[in-house]
Amino acid sequence: MFVASAILALGLLGDSALAAFSLTSTSSRYKVDTNGGLVFEINRANGDLTSLVYNGVEYQGTSKASGINSGLGTSQVTAESIDNNKYIKITAKASGLPVTHYYVAKPDDPTIYMATYITGEVDPGELRFLARLRQTELPTGVHGDVGNTIGCTAFEGKDTFKCSNGQTRCKMYTSDRFIEDQVHGVTGSKAAAWMIMPGTAYETSSGGPFMRDINSQTGSDQELYWYMNSGHVRTEPWRFGLMGPYAMRFTKGEQPSADLDTSFFGSLNIQGYVPANQRGSVSGSATGVPSGFEAVVHWYNDKAQYWTKASNGAFKSPQMKAGTYTMKLYKGEFEVAKDSVTVTAGKDTAKNIASTEANPSVVWRIGDFDGRPMELKNGDKIERMHPSDSRMSSWGGTYDVGKSSPRDFPMALFAKTGGNAKVNFNLAANQVRDLTLRVGTTLSFKGGRPSVSIGSWTGKDPGAPTLIDSRGVTRGAYRGYGNQYTWSVPASALKQGQNTLTLGVYGSGDQEFLSANYIIDAVELQGPAA
Repeated sequence: MFVASAILALGLLGDSALAAFSLTSTSSRYKVDTNGGLVFEINRANGDLTSLVYNGVEYQGTSKASGINSGLGTSQVTAESIDNNKYIKITAKASGLPVTHYYVAKPDDPTIYMATYITGEVDPGELRFLARLRQTELPTGVHGDVGNTIGCTAFEGKDTFKCSNGQTRCKMYTSDRFIEDQVHGVTGSKAAAWMIMPGTAYETSSGGPFMRDINSQTGSDQELYWYMNSGHVRTEPWRFGLMGPYAMRFTKGEQPSADLDTSFFGSLNIQGYVPANQRGSVSGSATGVPSGFEAVVHWYNDKAQYWTKASNGAFKSPQMKAGTYTMKLYKGEFEVAKDSVTVTAGKDTAKNIASTEANPSVVWRIGDFDGRPMELKNGDKIERMHPSDSRMSSWGGTYDVGKSSPRDFPMALFAKTGGNAKVNFNLAANQVRDLTLRVGTTLSFKGGRPSVSIGSWTGKDPGAPTLIDSRGVTRGAYRGYGNQYTWSVPASALKQGQNTLTLGVYGSGDQEFLSANYIIDAVELQGPAA
């Protein structure tokens, strides 16, 4: 253990004495000079990050400290220099929360390496690292201004804002899929601050490869996040153990690589850290996913989760903790196969997986059954703005089979606004028979599910899907449990020539875009070709 009192004299000499990689202390703080341009300070009473000076400029915000959630509260905070000052580690063990947080520094590296160990859920139901930075120095958030609420007014809850030009803002609009979100940051004219989630950083988080969560928010402070767990469109229980390792790095503006080596954590006595020699892997082929769609392989159990994208039909997993896992294959984000596999430490296990997706004959199909609505109307915008945004196209509408494109069909339908969607289609004589109508959805709100009718026929209400108690489409989310609905359409409801399908919403909820709703993956009418 680095004895703080032994170096207190150095701390009293002031900042000018800090000319190399060092740890100093006062009665209230630990101060780390990385000798890489970054100097940071940690509150000894609670583990808060209270100062972030990069190349002589203070970037820590002015309103609140940075750290886990809104602070760990009273904590046991210790600091030590390890391996002849090769590393500096600060440990903050919360007294009132099931959390231990680690800060680690290396010489000549403007990076704060971190890991967060939890043994239970953390009030208020989320776990995040939040850097509150100076907005004047780092004004540009993740994805530009989508999370910039300055000058705008909250109109849905306290987190969704409308600006005078009719555009909308929300911190949720800064999110990206975990499978791709390994580096994100906020930038300014002299510097940038980046969160880096390398390798298996997400292994103890929840939600799977397509989970998305808040990355930044621009207000009086510039807030930079890494969400480890939350209740935002939550689809599985929290996992407990070590989150990370992860990091916050300062640069002069350039985006750092996601290929960040954190293997040295194995020598730092970090609770819950599992080194590479205690892990195994899975490799094999993933087949049956049509060209033009990503093939994603996903492994999970109640302790860990992993994923990778197959390339030319082959895959190899990240290094995984030993254990038995459910193994899934996705066409895009649409599940097409499910299996299980056991991972053994020190071994690569061979395991193939193949799509079991049916390929029925269809009269017509709108969109792709890929678990995402991006090819449909407003699907290209929904991740970054509210459905009421002035840049959105009108909701509802009419689709003419053979003439319209997927962009003419709405990616979501709402019980109390936007209207229904109609599909006009022609049938030949041989197609006037019992047919199957299929509607795939990716997310439901307030029990919203499809109502369908053709002519005098109305399909049976399929009943409310499993509730996710979280706003979805209005905060840029499109993925939940996903549901596949099918109805047998009797020949008596159909006719040779033009027919019309009306697609609406069962359910009620609140007003307008907070009424019952659902997001559409694709719609198809199964039957013979003309």
